[in-house]
Amino acid sequence: MEITAQQLAIVVHGTVDGDGSTVISNYAKIEEAEPGCITFLANPKYTHYIYTTKASAVLVRKDFKPEHPIKATLIRVEDPYETIADLLNFVNSQRPQKKGIEQPCYISEGVAVPDDAYVGAFAYIGKDVKLGKNVKIYPNVYVGDDVVLGDDVILYPGVKIYHGCKIGNRCIVQGGATIGGDGFGFAPRPDGTYEKISQIGIVILEDDVEIGANTTIDRATMGATVVHKGVKLDNLIQVAHNVEIGENTVMAAQVGIAGSTKIGKNNMIGGQVGFAGHITVGDQNGIGAQSGVPNNVGSKQKLLGAPAINAREFARQQFYFKYLPEMFNDIKALKKQIEELKK
Repeated sequence: MEITAQQLAIVVHGTVDGDGSTVISNYAKIEEAEPGCITFLANPKYTHYIYTTKASAVLVRKDFKPEHPIKATLIRVEDPYETIADLLNFVNSQRPQKKGIEQPCYISEGVAVPDDAYVGAFAYIGKDVKLGKNVKIYPNVYVGDDVVLGDDVILYPGVKIYHGCKIGNRCIVQGGATIGGDGFGFAPRPDGTYEKISQIGIVILEDDVEIGANTTIDRATMGATVVHKGVKLDNLIQVAHNVEIGENTVMAAQVGIAGSTKIGKNNMIGGQVGFAGHITVGDQNGIGAQSGVPNNVGSKQKLLGAPAINAREFARQQFYFKYLPEMFNDIKALKKQIEELKK
């Protein structure tokens, strides 16, 4: 699809600075764009690229003031990042939507498949499953007995939803993720072996949750492991039994959450963060990558390190850490001088 910069500016409620007749036919990152592409500038550290980009048009903030000449046409908007996200979502929505039931697949008797749903080849749908409108179940997906899928749910190839789990409206589960596998529950026996504790709870994903590829969310021992509405989990995350994750919390890849931990709303959690079990984390925290969280955390904190501490304190400690060898040598020299004075 081709569109001029002026036409696009009307769509995104922006203003054109440059040649409004410039034709746009593709999207690209600012450092990789070619002629015909539109890109965006939202992060100031990428500003230098705007002077060398080959893009035909660039979305910028309304108050952006260039320091050098720019070849590209500028489209000034309130928020370039939000605008490009809306445009990409629109483009994606124009892709042909899969529909119907492919063969071979297995759908248990009595399961009602909505007319607008899609069930891919080799998918399995168990007994008493409830499917919402416009559900998309891609090939090789397993949906266990008594599962409930809300409207507009997308399960990408290889997803496994174990029995009894409930998936809310507009949830997206990326390929290879497992929802509802057994929690890690074992009781030690006197002879040193372990007895498995049955995990009879479920997993609940509320509305508008997205789960990344190969992420695992364990079913509760009793009750439910709950991922509240708006949560976004990256790839390769482990959520243990009876964990609760609050609304609109986001987590980067390889986070691990031990059992029965409660995480509040609107937290931003970096990659490879580890949470101990049976702790409570408040709301609106920022926890940096590779942090270890062993204890309860309040709200509106910035944490780094293992064990995680205040980010400013962590930065101060790291500053001094690099001087430890010199400090050690200085202390060693001072001790030697003191010993000589004692003689």
